[in-house]
Amino acid sequence: MQSLSNRKKVVSNKKMTFLEKIYLPAIFGGMWITFKHLFRKNNTLRYPEHTREFAPVYRGQHVLKRDEEGRENCTACGLCAVACPAEAITMVAAERERGEEKLYREEKYAASYEINMLRCIFCGLCEEACPKEAVFLTDRIVPTNFERDSFVYGKDRLVEDINDRIDITKRQHTGKRTEK
Repeated sequence: MQSLSNRKKVVSNKKMTFLEKIYLPAIFGGMWITFKHLFRKNNTLRYPEHTREFAPVYRGQHVLKRDEEGRENCTACGLCAVACPAEAITMVAAERERGEEKLYREEKYAASYEINMLRCIFCGLCEEACPKEAVFLTDRIVPTNFERDSFVYGKDRLVEDINDRIDITKRQHTGKRTEK
């Protein structure tokens, strides 16, 4: 029977020569490659003292943005959770109470918003799906840890601090996110 992909190859079983049997040419070839690498520039960086330059499209730690008045942009529409292929985002919506107008922009807000960083593949689809420009991936590196529980980020770690705003102007590259 013929294969459907037509990728069948004929394998020959030719006899090895004496030099091929003792593997000396292969050993010398490997030693030559190792010798050449001794004189190349070292790619290793001393991390805390020196940091590597990231690409402008690098996707790092998530952040939930606030508007100019300090209110959360997220309206718990759930489009980011639906767009996430790894199903890393979960949220619980709630209605805004009287007196909370300075905390939330809309009548509906995310009472609980969690991202499981162990499941997240940093694809940026949540960022693209958000109609309110509430979630962004920053240029910050997600810190490492030995405990799995600390990788489920809630609103306490995701919402940006009012006094320490995160600049995401490099990430605002789509048509709806540029100012006119």
